This record gives sequence, structure tokens and C-alpha cells, in this order.
Amino acid sequence: MKSRFLILALLCAAVFGLPQTVFGQKPSGQSELSTAQRLDVMSSKLDSMRRSLNSAIAAIPEDKSKDKKPNADDPGVRLKGLEKEVSSLTSEVNDLKTKNDKAEKFDPASVDRLETAVAELNTRVDTGLQQTASARTGSAAAGSSDKKKKKKGKLFGLFGGGEDKYADLTGAAVAGRDRVLFEEAAKEVRKGRHDTGRLLFATIINTYPDSPFLPLAKLAIADSFFLEGTTSALIQAAQAYQEWLTFFPTDPLADDASLKVAEAEMRQMGLADRDISHAKKAEQRLKVLLQQYPASPLRATVEARLAEVQENLAMHNLQIARFYYDVKYSTGKGGLKGSQSRLKEIADKYPCFSFNDEVFYRLATTYQAEEEPDEAARYYQKLVQEHPDSEYVEKAKEQLNIIGVPIPDKTAPNPCSKREPQSFMGNFMQQVSGRADITVDKNGILISKDGKEGADLIDEALKYNGQLPERRTPDAPTDRTRPAPANDPKTRNSTSGATPAASNTPTPAPTANKP
Repeated sequence: MKSRFLILALLCAAVFGLPQTVFGQKPSGQSELSTAQRLDVMSSKLDSMRRSLNSAIAAIPEDKSKDKKPNADDPGVRLKGLEKEVSSLTSEVNDLKTKNDKAEKFDPASVDRLETAVAELNTRVDTGLQQTASARTGSAAAGSSDKKKKKKGKLFGLFGGGEDKYADLTGAAVAGRDRVLFEEAAKEVRKGRHDTGRLLFATIINTYPDSPFLPLAKLAIADSFFLEGTTSALIQAAQAYQEWLTFFPTDPLADDASLKVAEAEMRQMGLADRDISHAKKAEQRLKVLLQQYPASPLRATVEARLAEVQENLAMHNLQIARFYYDVKYSTGKGGLKGSQSRLKEIADKYPCFSFNDEVFYRLATTYQAEEEPDEAARYYQKLVQEHPDSEYVEKAKEQLNIIGVPIPDKTAPNPCSKREPQSFMGNFMQQVSGRADITVDKNGILISKDGKEGADLIDEALKYNGQLPERRTPDAPTDRTRPAPANDPKTRNSTSGATPAASNTPTPAPTANKP
């Protein structure tokens, strides 16, 4: 008996002492990402670190003296050490990606460990690049050699090979070069070469810590991920915008950045019968945005985005409620409480849901089945008043007569709960794509997807040397010129990408504080 008790105690200790990853739980912020997505994000971050380090190492003059021993504090040695660490972690990530693609077994905890290691290494790489910026001066001979190399490899560079043309820019820290980097980076992003653009923007951050372009370079990196638009890029876009908000929470473009975090989640939303984790994140971000920036000129856009996200979440609950409801009335067993709780949540949280007439009718019938006629009558009456044209109205009136409750004389249709008809082909294509039917501006904040040079906010920043112009209007306080809400017919929409220019002559405004 004692031995059995001892064995049971040991088993309990083993089970409750296991790490959370054994049960499929992941650290906060990563719980909704698949293993493949997490590995892709790590791989992208490591590749960005490698490119930045290689560019910095190439700009440091080599000490060819044979007698000198390697010094850990030497800038070149330090950066090469970081580059080796990046290569080592890249090999581990690639190994896990291969195993995951082949469905081979591996310890789930290793993914968490690598995420922590990549984040820690990224911090050290940024610090190392900033602290070795002054050492990247080069000699005149080295500069001349680089120029010759650049000319020699230019023909191949035109066909996409190498980055020789940016060797000088990403190397020595020279006064005024940050502006050139900013301009060239914007051009690369516009051409769809997002990796190269990010490398140039990152060079400003790591090499010119006092540059007036630094805050906007950070924001432009987030834009480049958002414009790239792949699943991995959208994950990193949300992270990059959120990081920028951490450094510049009071910047006039903070509400734009907050909206982009939500839109990055919205672009990953699936249909209502699939994973809703991205929809929940988007809803939370949009609600926070409305609370933090109540006077934002983007408010109308945010409210429209929130309505679309909540339509998706409400439909998810309705589909589950239908399942429980049908189980109850087809088998006569269970399901009623499950259906009722989902329907009640929709009725309480989503007053503008386009299928609320069905929600009210089904909810009322569940209360009738539980012999709660007062609650049932309340929802029948709500259905008759708010949805007078619904297919469920006549049935609701019949049930009100049976309960013995008067039918409402006056109707007060819910103006926001309107159902938009969808064609068969439109519904079919939506099912094939698996994407939620939402409206999202795919432009970045500073750089638009299809905008031409001179039409974006980033061009204003170049014009005023890293500062954005002010625009004064009679009804609004002084603010940075920003892209207008996507649903404003007087300004740009989600496809044009054009940013209206200020009507008055802009004057330079103080840039945001640096981190």
C-alpha cells in the first residue's frame, strides 16, 4: 500500500513539475504562432543580423601586423565573434526547420530556447554595431580599393548580384551619409528589395545614433515588413511597429503605428470557422487605440476596422452556437447551454452583428426550452423591433402570442446591423482563399505600396532633413502631416497610396526624442 502511494506521489510530482511546453503551451506572445512561423521569424532576424555584421566588418580596416595578438575588445574581433554566434544559431534554426518540414520529432522546448537566444543576441548585435561605429572609418587606400571593386562588380550588380554599390555607404561613419542611406533605403523598398532596404535603414540606426533620420528609419523598417506582406513579414511588422511605439509613444504618428499593428493581425485573419486568434488580437489593439487616442483623425477608420473584426468574431460564436443548437434539437441530448452561452455573448458584445435577428430568435427559443418565458419574450420583442424585415419576425410574433406578451407596435431598426448579400462566386472564392472578408490599407505609414517617389510621407522627411512638416488647420491642433484615413473619399484610399500634400507651406517641426 505504501509503495503504491509513493509511486502515485512521484507520478504527480513528475506531471506537475513538467515544463509548460510539454502540454503545448508557449511563452506569452507566441502561443498563437505555429512552429514553422516562429522558425521563419527567427531565420529572418538572424539573416538581417548577419548582413549588418558582414557590412560592418568589411568597413573596418584590417591590422596586418603579424605580432599583434587578437584582442576581444578590438572592434573587428568583437563583430566577427558576434557573426560566428549568428552563424551558429542560424545552423540550429535551419536544423529545426528541416526536422519540422519532414515531421521528424524534436524537443518543443528547443524552439523556446532558440527564440530567447535570438532575442538576446539581437540586442548584443545592435549594441556592438553602435559601439563600433567610430572604428569603421577606413583608410584612403581602402576607400579607393572599395571604389575599384564597386566599379568592377557593377555589371553583375545590375543583375542582382552582390551589394558592392552600398559598400561605402554601409561602411564608414561620415557626416551627411545618413541622409543618403535613408534615401537609398527608401528606393530599395519601393523596388521590392525589402531586405536591402532594411539593411540600409538599420545602418542608420547602428552607425548614426544621433541622426535626425533615426526615428523614421525605425518606422520605415516596420513599413518594409508590412509592405512585404508574407506571413513571416507581417508577424515581424507587428513586432517592429510595437517596438517603435515603445520608444515613441507620444509621437504624432503613434496612432498610425498602433493601427498598423492591428492591420498586420487583420491581414492574417482566417474565415470565421477557422483560427480566430489573429481576430482577437486585432480587436484588442483597435479597442486600445480608441482609448489611447480618442481625438485621432483615424478614429472613423479604426471604428470601421473594429466592426469588421467583430463581425468575424461574432460569426465564429454563431457557428458554434448553431452546432450545439442542432445537436440538441436533432438528438434531444445536451447542447442547449453551450448554444445559449455563445448566443448570449454575441447579443451582449456585438450589437452590430449582421445576423443578430437569428441570434435573438435562437436565444429566445433556448430560454423557452428552459421555461423562462420572460427572457424569451424579451429577445422575441427585440427581434421584432430591431429587425422588422427578418425572416424570423412572423415566428417571433407567434411565440409572443403563445407566451401572452404583447407584440411591439413601433419598430426601431438597428442601423448598424445590416446584412450585405454575397454572390455565390464571391463566397466560393472566399472559401478557397480561407481569408476573412476585411478592408485593410496595405500601404505603410511612410511608404505606400505603389506610390511614386515624391508622393509619400518619407519624401517629406527627406525634404526637411529627417523632420516632418507641420500642418495647422482651424479645427485641429498642430500635427505632423500624415496619411489620411483609408475610408476618407477626399483623400487616399487603400489602393492608391497617395498622400495629400499640405495646403500651406510646411515648416520644419522638432523630431521625436530618440530612444
